[in-house]
Amino acid sequence: MKNIAIFGAGGFGREVACLINIINKKEPEWRLVGFFDDNPNLKGRMISHFAPCLGGMDDLNAYTSELALVIPIGNSAAIRSIVGRINNPNVYYPNLIHPDIIFSDPETFRIGKGNILQIGCNFSTNISIGDFNILNGEIALGHDDTIGSFNVFMPDVRVSGTVKIGDNNFFGVGSIILQTLEIGNNVRLGAGSVLMKNPKDGKLYVGLPAKKVEI
Repeated sequence: MKNIAIFGAGGFGREVACLINIINKKEPEWRLVGFFDDNPNLKGRMISHFAPCLGGMDDLNAYTSELALVIPIGNSAAIRSIVGRINNPNVYYPNLIHPDIIFSDPETFRIGKGNILQIGCNFSTNISIGDFNILNGEIALGHDDTIGSFNVFMPDVRVSGTVKIGDNNFFGVGSIILQTLEIGNNVRLGAGSVLMKNPKDGKLYVGLPAKKVEI
């Protein structure tokens, strides 16, 4: 079995510890050695019943053995920052994929590294996913969708066919993206919103249909 650690000892981190256990029940693959977290008060403490917190970024960068690392944090900027601070050549980033995900056409499915795909996701044909994306359960991707990197999809997001999504975007619970849209970077789509037109980078969209909101 390969050693794996989780960066982020919060609730989502514990959910991913559960995901690791589920993957291992189907085919033993991972040994969870611990958590890392920027909160110095957590070092040495058990995170629930799963594993101890091994320390913060300095401890991770000093780790002397090969170590798989996943980063279950629901903020794309935070994920990008953490990845940028890791300089340990022993660390690598696997994809964690729930065994119950549906791939309609696995031969045309392409994926990078460091992605977390939780239970209930459903992928159509010719799907491409970049690096360090969070698909947090029950996500549906239509045919010919292209997803960049560092995107966060909260539960029950629906993406229609031939949609292009860039980097660093956040899609709230139950939001919907209609077909053929192009989403750039740093867009936020509110929970339950329906995106019907191409958004502008760096903006928040809310409602049905989703409209730009200035904050």
